[in-house]
Amino acid sequence: MKKLISASLAGNILLILLALLALFHILVILKLVPSDFIWGGQMQGYSGEFLKYEIFALAVLFLFAVMIILKLGYIKIKKYKKAVHIGVWIIFGYFLLNILGNLMSEASTGKIIFTPVAVIMALLTLRVALDK
Repeated sequence: MKKLISASLAGNILLILLALLALFHILVILKLVPSDFIWGGQMQGYSGEFLKYEIFALAVLFLFAVMIILKLGYIKIKKYKKAVHIGVWIIFGYFLLNILGNLMSEASTGKIIFTPVAVIMALLTLRVALDK
């Protein structure tokens, strides 16, 4: 895998995908995208609970982006290098679970669109995680 794509390129693509995913969640909050595309089709409507889940999703995406930025060395921190490395592996695990969740989703549109996205994000995260 290391010969197919550099960790830097994989990380940059991953950051773009994370930003696009955050934009998608913002569009859902703004009711420009139907809420049944997310959360496995379980979120119907735009309740207060829905907004809490969406804010949580945006916070997680932000945390993932920060971890990838730190791993790529765009922000230099030597003290937490091991924690960042472990964090990227946790992100990889999250995307693996996300693939399973998407496959079990009741929302067929979400399943068709987001399963391949999750696979790509998992592979990109794996490449970044494999970098020392």
